[in-house]
Amino acid sequence: MVETKVLSWSFATFVVAEPILTMPYLFLLIAWFVFYFKHTFFARLNIKRKFQGWMGKHYKWYRLGYSFVSTILFFGIIAYGASLPSEFLLRQNQQLTYIGFLVAGIGTIVIVKSLRYFDTFRFMGLPPYDDLKQKETLVVSGIYKTVRHPLYLGLVLIFLGFFLYSPTWVSLLHFLSLIIYLPFGIYYEEQKLMVIFGKYYEAYRKAVPSIIPFWPV
Repeated sequence: MVETKVLSWSFATFVVAEPILTMPYLFLLIAWFVFYFKHTFFARLNIKRKFQGWMGKHYKWYRLGYSFVSTILFFGIIAYGASLPSEFLLRQNQQLTYIGFLVAGIGTIVIVKSLRYFDTFRFMGLPPYDDLKQKETLVVSGIYKTVRHPLYLGLVLIFLGFFLYSPTWVSLLHFLSLIIYLPFGIYYEEQKLMVIFGKYYEAYRKAVPSIIPFWPV
């Protein structure tokens, strides 16, 4: 355990714990770095083309393998974080709990609305197919008229809601890791989309904000 200092405001009590960056927390940060690096690196077109050359006809399993490893890593990191001591930054109260549920609920709705334009099984790689040969359709309707990356927006809201519901160092590190990754993840993803869709995606990018609704483009 670490020593804490308590600071109170109108609806939240902040508990300042020092220091927190012990090895378990550093390992959590490293795990998120590995996850996000893998998520971006192995989705890049040049890397996928190299694997396509190495794997030949078996490349059709690439997306399914990518999805499987991503899922295992993601839930493994969440489980590991849940096993760490609960050092609270804020005193839990009903207001924060309700706000946390509300924010996470909105995030869940955003993700559900985002995925309705895709075949979930195909998105995961089922049945196996060559995603370099079968070109996807650029979705610009529905929630995609409001933001270009609604899945990321939904994740941000869920992670923020989780922090408000359980305001620990672990949930804060989950949230901050995502926030730090997003500029890099969005940049490389959009470079790929520019190659695939060309001028159509360029026009879409100029017309629709990235992740914050109604933000000036």
